[in-house]
Amino acid sequence: MAKYLLLKHYRGAPASVHDVPMDQWTPGEVTAHVQYMRDFITRLEGTGEFVNTEALTQEGTFVRHDGEGRPPVTDGPFAETKDLIAGWIVIDVETYERAIELAGELSAAPGAGGRPVQEWLEVRPIYAPPPTSTE
Repeated sequence: MAKYLLLKHYRGAPASVHDVPMDQWTPGEVTAHVQYMRDFITRLEGTGEFVNTEALTQEGTFVRHDGEGRPPVTDGPFAETKDLIAGWIVIDVETYERAIELAGELSAAPGAGGRPVQEWLEVRPIYAPPPTSTE
């Protein structure tokens, strides 16, 4: 089994086929989208392929160590993940092909007008150190 990150973007990915921002959806369309996501996760829990999911707000701050004293905090000018990353699902699947299959299903979540959003999802393997052998 290998873990993969299915990464949803606010922006930064290619535009989805039905590219209507969620803040322009009706409350019913948002509810249908969220329910699709819940059902998707429930199904993955049933197959043992679900690990974790989180949705992110657009708030956030960059912080770094800068020696003694208060660390510097900035809100730019570089591309910020708070503007880019909407959330993620971590899956644990047998093959890369299965990760791609699940990302395709997730991309079909309904959006404006009940049409599948067909958003682009980033599929990233999660680093796992190679197994060690013991003698």
